[in-house]
Amino acid sequence: MNSYFSLPNLLSYLRGLGAPVFLYVYLGLDNEIMGFLILLLGGLTDYLDGKLARTLNQTSEFGAKLDPSIDRLYILAVLIALVTKNLIPVWMFATLIGRDLLVSSMVIFQKITKRPLLQVTYLGKAATFNLLYAFPFLLISRHDFSTSISVIDSASWLNTLPYVLGWSFGIWGIALYLFTGIEYFSRGSNLLNRHTKRNG
Repeated sequence: MNSYFSLPNLLSYLRGLGAPVFLYVYLGLDNEIMGFLILLLGGLTDYLDGKLARTLNQTSEFGAKLDPSIDRLYILAVLIALVTKNLIPVWMFATLIGRDLLVSSMVIFQKITKRPLLQVTYLGKAATFNLLYAFPFLLISRHDFSTSISVIDSASWLNTLPYVLGWSFGIWGIALYLFTGIEYFSRGSNLLNRHTKRNG
């Protein structure tokens, strides 16, 4: 089978389609619960495509690049939702998007010029993991569960739990995301300098 259409990659494509659907449901329909469930489904397919790729021995270079690209797409979609609903400040949105643009620009430049490529680090994966767990909870934190579950008081712990969980993951995720952005830029610059000197 063509690696582009292996089962793990098909799951990744499905996950990618979930990002615009999420934006429509969360912003267009103003449905926090359904948006939350779409993100959970995206997280499940993210786990499954990696698990299946290893189990079925269908890992590929394309799949390895596709997965983090879709992670970036989800992060962008959720950041748009968060800033639109005033759940994060504009400066935080701009900083996180700027980090991704900087790192992506460096990777594109390295590919075009055939320079050594940056490798994803453990901290980079941890940053993405924390953000992808934080975002669903932050998004649902604006939902008042007392309107959907009558026995829950509006000041109940269930109304505050998503906010607490979201920022518990979010603070670590944002800090690691910015730190790894600086780290990737520094490592990328060093790789470019060494390559230039070696081939100069």
